[in-house]
Amino acid sequence: MEITKGTNPAGNQCQSKSQVTAIIIGAGVRGCVYADHALDRPDEFKIVGVAEPRLISRTAIAGAHNISSENVFKDWSHAAEKEKFADCVIISTMNHHHKDPAIAFARKGYHILLEKPMALTEKDCKDVVRECKESGVIFAVCHVLRYQPQVAKMKEIISSGQLGDVINIQYLEPQGYWWYPHSFVRGNRSNYDDGFLLLQACCHDVDIICYLMDDRKCQRVSSFGSLMYFNKKNKPSRSGDRCDNCEIETSCAFSSKKIYMDSFKKGNRGFPVNQVTEIMDVESLTDSLRTGPYGRCVYSCDNNQPDNQVVMFQYENGSTASLTYIGMSEKVVDRQVRVFGTKGELRCNISGSIRTYDFLTQKEEIYEPPAPPENTRLTQFFGADFYMMQSFVNAVKNNDPSLILTGPDDSLQSHLLVFAAERARLTGTVVEL
Repeated sequence: MEITKGTNPAGNQCQSKSQVTAIIIGAGVRGCVYADHALDRPDEFKIVGVAEPRLISRTAIAGAHNISSENVFKDWSHAAEKEKFADCVIISTMNHHHKDPAIAFARKGYHILLEKPMALTEKDCKDVVRECKESGVIFAVCHVLRYQPQVAKMKEIISSGQLGDVINIQYLEPQGYWWYPHSFVRGNRSNYDDGFLLLQACCHDVDIICYLMDDRKCQRVSSFGSLMYFNKKNKPSRSGDRCDNCEIETSCAFSSKKIYMDSFKKGNRGFPVNQVTEIMDVESLTDSLRTGPYGRCVYSCDNNQPDNQVVMFQYENGSTASLTYIGMSEKVVDRQVRVFGTKGELRCNISGSIRTYDFLTQKEEIYEPPAPPENTRLTQFFGADFYMMQSFVNAVKNNDPSLILTGPDDSLQSHLLVFAAERARLTGTVVEL
């Protein structure tokens, strides 16, 4: 059994000495993560503007990056109306505010890094891609998993022919028993009309399946799923409509006090607490849980997203793939991938190691991922955020879109598969592509 170490997937470093400037459109959790790259690499990257409707978040990022007051905006449209004052924009707004700013800034000549999903409809996704191409700007979607070392290594192994021809890929995404209700029951992703579950939670997982399938054409898609558990029919008889007045709160695994207050008291000031309150003290958090959406009983919300879904893909050469999403699991975002080829098999925990087995030699190899890169705040996903930002900045510096792994065509392809899968679920049919 052989154990090997991996390398980073960020690509070649740029030789240009120019500094890339950027505007943050939406200073939420992800926007702030991407902006942190400027604090880590100030000679390469600088945040010169921000548009964010929330005063506290807007003020915080403006202060952290010393942004001139004339470039601090409450609404993204005001930034777009100004004469172009940066090289690129990072759009990390709410999902329903992706299309309009992407098109507006593309028309102004800004290079664009757009948070997933691109948009909420097939037409809007196509419009974004078309506008960016016609405007001649570099366009990348934040499918950060392509930049994760484990995914890069899986791609390398498959492309080398070590597994032979890929026959089947099985992809499992358990969301986490507390994360799913945070996002899709109590939170801002709970309403189907704001983006269906597969688009919001799994468009990057479908993208990885496309990536590992070497972009071969998918011919058929089917899907099944439903909101099985987090609904009123499963509400316990003695439960309240909010956790702060519930008789059985202490015996509920989904109690908002457990998920947020207990986490806060243990020192957590990040996710998910920072999505419940902007002011980090017990009083503000208590008030938010007493009056806001995150303090509601998980069985009394207005959510309508599936809590489980499976998708099946059939490709032109006869190979198949499946994606399983489940909201209930011990570990959060515990992605598991198995690839079955004609010469061998691969098993990967995307947060851990990769194991391959050769049918002929009957030998197993283990790949251990490298440690996250040093001297960066962007260490999530084994540094995938860092590698993505580095690739995007390098692409803008060199005016070279080939440095990006998630360009317009690849991203559009995976998004269209997601829309097809949802049509299959809603209609109970196999969708022909």
